[in-house]
Amino acid sequence: MHILLTNDDGVDAPGLLALAQAMRTMAEVSILAPDHNWSASGHVKTLDRPLRVWPTAMADGVTATATDGAPSDCVALALLGLVERPIDLVVSGINPHANIGHDVTYSGTVTAAMEAVIAGLPALAISLDSVEAPSSVEAFRTAADVACRLAKRVLEDKLPPTTLLNVNVPLRRREDLRGIALTRQGSHTYRDSLVRREDPRGRPYYWIGGEASTGIPEEGTDSWALAEGFVSVTPLQLDLTAYSALETLRALTFSL
Repeated sequence: MHILLTNDDGVDAPGLLALAQAMRTMAEVSILAPDHNWSASGHVKTLDRPLRVWPTAMADGVTATATDGAPSDCVALALLGLVERPIDLVVSGINPHANIGHDVTYSGTVTAAMEAVIAGLPALAISLDSVEAPSSVEAFRTAADVACRLAKRVLEDKLPPTTLLNVNVPLRRREDLRGIALTRQGSHTYRDSLVRREDPRGRPYYWIGGEASTGIPEEGTDSWALAEGFVSVTPLQLDLTAYSALETLRALTFSL
């Protein structure tokens, strides 16, 4: 089996290294990741400039490939021929913070997995539920072990077409996890605010600031699972059609 790894935190991120070291125990691994952090980049496809790629070495000396493109560009580049051997599975992560609820639409980790699904490949997005991003590879070992176990099952049993698994792992020791919960995407409470500043010439500029968002831990959701100590596994699909709204809309009169 051949697995492509990527992330949105950059090729030097400890979460990617932990993931790579775990995945190498079960399959051949290729790594193609951004050269810098693309967190909250969403689903990006770079069409207005050339993309550069170059070989680099991870902290353990293993060769990887870096690019100045986005996480989803990494997957596209690999699948379009930059990686010559056929790829069986794409795994994106390990992100140092949870990607749950509405945040999946912002997440470069999740949208890299989406790019794989668009190309017809199974994919996993793996994130660690931590408040402060860990700097050590060891902090990601449990999440990497979970990723390996799920990758094996996906490779053996397949996923439904156009589906990816969004996996979030509590920051706990392996023995302290309560198990795996199949969950639905939850909701978030956002507390964004606009922060206005002025540069030395008196011209205004803005930050989107405010307190961190929080998940609403409704039973059966990804937020709930993490709060209860479970690994959250949420199947996501690319079809965003609001099917429940179709009948309501059919009752309305639309005309040109």
